[in-house]
Amino acid sequence: MTDAQTLIVDAYSAFNQRNIDAALALMSENVSWPKASEGGRVVGKEEIRAYWSRQWKEFDPHVEPIEVIDRGANKIDVRVHQLVKSLGGEVLSDSEVWHFYTTANGLIERMDLEQKETDSEPKPSSAFTQHQA
Repeated sequence: MTDAQTLIVDAYSAFNQRNIDAALALMSENVSWPKASEGGRVVGKEEIRAYWSRQWKEFDPHVEPIEVIDRGANKIDVRVHQLVKSLGGEVLSDSEVWHFYTTANGLIERMDLEQKETDSEPKPSSAFTQHQA
């Protein structure tokens, strides 16, 4: 496995285990992250910690990397199987989506979600919108 693949696999593993500290250890101090369940972005490890803590009180997301493509120039594309359940176990979304990473010095610097080119500000992912209706 390449360094990029290891970084990504380890990050998803930590997220799925709800091990925030292990996931954040793979990120730069000023990491920029989309708020998939809320829309917008957070910047910095503590903002990600707060966001994930809120998210996990409302949803049970599980994301498994299917394909990791190292594009070079610190760009990594990841096709993931994303399963989002309510806390009661109801499947809200079961789909494949793309996540796009920028790295620096072996750490995650930024993550972006697949979205329409007309979107300038990240909106909540459709995986979470059923819950908000």
